[in-house]
Amino acid sequence: MTPTTLAERQANPRAAGAARGRRGRRRARTVALLFVFPALLLLGALVVYPVLFSVGRSFFDASGTRFVGGDNYTEMFRDPATLKAIRNTTIWVVVAPALLTGLGLILAVLVEKVRWATAFKLLLFMPMAVSFLAAGIIFRLAYDEDPDKGVLDAAVVSVHDAFTGTSSYPTARARDGHGLSRGRDGSYLTDAGLSPGHSVALGLVGVLPKDLPKGTSPAYPAAARTAAAGELRGVVYLDFTPGGGGKQGRVDPKESGLPGMKVEALRDGKTVASTTSASDGSFRFSGLDRGSYTVKLPASNFAPPYQGISWLGPTLVTPAIIGAYLWIWTGFAMVLIGAGLSALPRDALEAARMDGANEWQIFRRITVPLLAPVLTVVFVTLVINVMKVFDLVYIIAPGPVQEDATVLATQMWLVSFGGGNNQGLGSALGVLLLLLVIPAMVFNVRRFRRSQR
Repeated sequence: MTPTTLAERQANPRAAGAARGRRGRRRARTVALLFVFPALLLLGALVVYPVLFSVGRSFFDASGTRFVGGDNYTEMFRDPATLKAIRNTTIWVVVAPALLTGLGLILAVLVEKVRWATAFKLLLFMPMAVSFLAAGIIFRLAYDEDPDKGVLDAAVVSVHDAFTGTSSYPTARARDGHGLSRGRDGSYLTDAGLSPGHSVALGLVGVLPKDLPKGTSPAYPAAARTAAAGELRGVVYLDFTPGGGGKQGRVDPKESGLPGMKVEALRDGKTVASTTSASDGSFRFSGLDRGSYTVKLPASNFAPPYQGISWLGPTLVTPAIIGAYLWIWTGFAMVLIGAGLSALPRDALEAARMDGANEWQIFRRITVPLLAPVLTVVFVTLVINVMKVFDLVYIIAPGPVQEDATVLATQMWLVSFGGGNNQGLGSALGVLLLLLVIPAMVFNVRRFRRSQR
């Protein structure tokens, strides 16, 4: 340090302080860059480079050797599968975030009035700890069409059978040439006309003895009874003798009756009487007028059992997967909205109650408007998330309906690696997905910055 410089600094202490400040700021910026550099390096390697590479790759053909310009983008909007993926993604974006935000808001408001609020929040938030892979497997099993495996169809079948009932003998059928003919609707009718005072034996096969209802009695005693005057009597029985033997078309001593069978008496094609067979399969119609009657076993006796709803069929597969998504993310929306709800000014709510407003008016006119910024952030965050949904769609949707449930993320994977082997078209789909996500991300960031200020 020269005497002149020292003298100048002593004469101008402000300049010396400014120089030290500049050196300190440069040193701080250098240290900050050193700390940020690893993060920037990872961000560039894992985000920036793949984005730039995908944009460039989208202008080349499937092999990656020939430049095709915008052909991949043109082909993308001509492909029916891609158009269906865009349609399904639109359904996801419109339905899932709106339902989640609404459910989260309702639950957040209700939880405030629950004594064990923390435990309730924990219970609803627990699905967030489950991976999408595990959640997909869980709901794939829950949506299984077999009521013995799928819990949802088991519940639906139980409710249906409780109110509607089910057929007693779905596998039963009549032997050909033994007095019964099959109608067009699946019912069975006697070949010959019957008059009051006569009896008839209606033999069926196709029912395993172990499948017979409890309390079933042998049909032989009932078949031996004679009909009274003005009475048409009969027996419906299983025309099969355990252990072998017996004669077809005749009631043998060891053959069981078929209880609970609906039986109708028809005259001139119209039902004039109906009854249900007893434990020994017997039935009777009394008080009939003279004439010829046909005995009918309605098709409802032989209807196949109700199997529930095809949750993963082409019609319901997308709503079913959205339902699984709601199960996972409802807790997330509830917790975020609940945090915003806890920060609301309580004096405004109390003032409204003192002015005579009911809870619905407070919710609609005060709570929702004050929570609008939080609700917007939650909604936009979920919009971004549903645009990227992949795991649930790929795991839950069975192979035959995969195309009916596909979204942009799954379509991008299928085109690139799932058999299409066209990374050019897949990269174009990735760029489209990025362009759709960016506006929502920018909106969310700006909203966050405004709330911070």
